[in-house]
Amino acid sequence: MSAVAEAPAPQTLEFKTELKQLLDLIIHSLYTKKEIFLRELISNSADAIDKLRFEALKRPELLGSGPTSDFKIKLIPDEKAQTLTVSDEGIGMTRDEIVEHLGTIAKSGTRAFLDGLKAADAQQRPELIGQFGVGFYASFMVADRVTVISRGAGTAASDAVKWTSDGQGSFTVEPAERATRGTDVILHLRDDAKEFLKTWQLREIVKRYSDYIEHPIVIDIEEEKDGKKQTREETLNSRQAIWLRNKNEVKEEEYNAFYKQIGHDFEDPLKTIHIAVEGGVTDFRALLFLPKKRGFDWMAGPEKKSSVDLYVRRVLIQHECEQVIPPYLRFVKGVVDALDLPLNVSRETIQSDPRLVKIKNNLVNRALKTLEDMKTNEADKYQEFYKEFGTYLKEGAATDFANRERLADLLLFESSKTEAGKFTDLAKYVEGMKIEQKEIYYLTGDSRELLENSPYLEAFKARGEEVLLLTEPIDEYLVSSLHTYKGKDLKPVDRGDVGEKDEDQKKAAAEKVKALTEALKSKLANDVKDVRVTTRLKESAAVLVADEHAMSAHMERLFQRMGRGEEVPASKRILELNPEHPVVQALQKLSEKDASDPRIEMYGRVLYDQAVIAEGSRIKDPAGFAKRINEVLEKAVS
Repeated sequence: MSAVAEAPAPQTLEFKTELKQLLDLIIHSLYTKKEIFLRELISNSADAIDKLRFEALKRPELLGSGPTSDFKIKLIPDEKAQTLTVSDEGIGMTRDEIVEHLGTIAKSGTRAFLDGLKAADAQQRPELIGQFGVGFYASFMVADRVTVISRGAGTAASDAVKWTSDGQGSFTVEPAERATRGTDVILHLRDDAKEFLKTWQLREIVKRYSDYIEHPIVIDIEEEKDGKKQTREETLNSRQAIWLRNKNEVKEEEYNAFYKQIGHDFEDPLKTIHIAVEGGVTDFRALLFLPKKRGFDWMAGPEKKSSVDLYVRRVLIQHECEQVIPPYLRFVKGVVDALDLPLNVSRETIQSDPRLVKIKNNLVNRALKTLEDMKTNEADKYQEFYKEFGTYLKEGAATDFANRERLADLLLFESSKTEAGKFTDLAKYVEGMKIEQKEIYYLTGDSRELLENSPYLEAFKARGEEVLLLTEPIDEYLVSSLHTYKGKDLKPVDRGDVGEKDEDQKKAAAEKVKALTEALKSKLANDVKDVRVTTRLKESAAVLVADEHAMSAHMERLFQRMGRGEEVPASKRILELNPEHPVVQALQKLSEKDASDPRIEMYGRVLYDQAVIAEGSRIKDPAGFAKRINEVLEKAVS
C-alpha cells in the first residue's frame, strides 16, 4: 500500500521593510476615504487581466485555465460571513510571486513589468494602473483579516496558493485549490465596515471611481420572479470612456449626454473640446466642455477650484483636480486621462511632475483657442458666454502672466461710446484712439448709470475720447495687475491729473480763484487733502480726485462692503473746482470781499458733499447736507 503524500504545512513569514509601521501609516494617514480600498483592488484586478492579455499574445497557452475573452471582475458580498471578495480572471500569482508582491511593501510587479516593456511597441502595451504596490494594503482600513487565493496562469489547479494576514507583522502562505487562473481577495470586514456589504454602496463606489474601467465589474443580484428567487449578474460600470474614442466616431448627442452626466447640467454644452495627444513624452486624452450658463455650485459652499477630473488609465485619481487646469478656468468641465503619471504612494495626491505641467499647458491652450475662435467667428454667442463667465477671464488676465496677452484680447468692456449692454474690447479701443492719445482711460464704479453721468467723463466726452466703464468688483484687481495693453498704459480718470490738457490755462484760472481755494483749504482741512482748480470739468462745479497712485474711492467702498474697512481707512482726496462754473465764480467774489464770510464754508461744503455723491460714496453728515441745501433753497426762493 503506497503512502499518501501529505500537503505542505502552512508557512508563517514575517513582513519585510518594517511593514507593520507602514501599514499603520496606510490605514490611518495615507487615504482620507475608506472606500478607496475598493478602487485599489479593482485597479489591481484590471492590471492582472491586462497583463494576461499581453503575455498571451506570445504564450496563448496561458489562457487555457479560464475565459479567453470577455474578462470580468466580480464583487461578492457575503453578509452572513461578513466578507467581501474581489475576484478576477487575470494572470494570477504563483507562491513565490505572492510572497514577493504581498510580503514586501511597495514591491509592485506592475512597475517591474512596465520597465521590461520599454522596448515594446507602444500600441501593444497593456494599460496598467499600479505603480507602488501599496493599494492592496488599503484593504486593512476595513478588514481585520485578508485572505488571498491565487492561481498563476499556466499552472495546475493544485498549484494555487492561499495568503492570509491580519496586517500585524506576519502572513501565512499555504497550498490551495482554484478551478481557474486568477485571484480572489477576501476581506473579513470589521464591524464598522459592514456598509461595504450593501449592493447600493458598492454600486455607488464603482460608479464614482471605476466607471470607465474597460472590463465589466459585476455583482450577483437576487430577484423574485413568479414567486421564485432568481439570481442575475449586474454590471456596475458603464465602461464607456467616451474620451478614448476617435472624434469622428462620437456623435454630438453622445457628447451632450456625457456632459450632462459629469456636469450635472440640464442643457447641452456651449462647446466641446476633444483632445488626443499621442506619441510624445506625455500621452493623454481629454474631453472638456464649456457650459452655456453658470451652475449653482456656489450655493453649496465655497466655489470649487476645478471642474476637471484626472484619470490614469480610466481610473479616477483625483476629483476636481487643480493641477490640470488653472483656477480661472474652473468653469470648464471635463476629464483628463493620462497614459502614465508618477503618483504619490496614495493615488489621491499627485506629485508635481513636468508631464503634468505639459498637460495643463495643453488644456489651457486649447480652451483659450476655442474662446478665441468663438470671439472671432461667433461674436453673438461669445458675448452671451462672456456675460456668464467674463469675470473668470478677468481673473486669468490678472493672474496668468504666461497667457496675459491672450486673455486680455478675450476681455469685453462697456464704454462711454457703447450702448448699454453692448461691448467693445481692448483691440478696438486702441484702434479707435486719436493719434495724440497715449493711454487707455477707464473709470470704475458700481453701475453704468452712475459712471456714464459722472463728472469725471466731461472732458473726455468733450474731446471725443473713449473711457472704459468698469462695474464689476474684480475690475479693480484686473487693472491693478494688467497695467498695460499693446504698449498703452491703463489710466483711471478719477486719479491724478488724467484728462488735464492745457497747463497754461490751468495756471491762469488758478490765479483767478486763488482767494477761494485758499479759503476752502482751511475750512475743509479735515475732509480734503487739497483744493485746486481743474480743466477736466465742463458742466459740474466740483469733483473729488485721488492721487495718481492712491486707492480709488470705489476700492475703498468694496473693502467696506466686505467688512474690511478698518484695513483701509478712508483717505483724503483733492477737491477740484471748475473755475468757469457760475457757482465757483460767485464764491470767488465772496472770498475777495471777505474771506471770513460764513457762506463760503457753507457753500463750499455743499460742493464737497455733491462731489462725494457724484463719486458714488456716502456723505458723512446727510442731515447737515440737507440743512445746507434747504438754506440755499430758502434764499433762492426769497
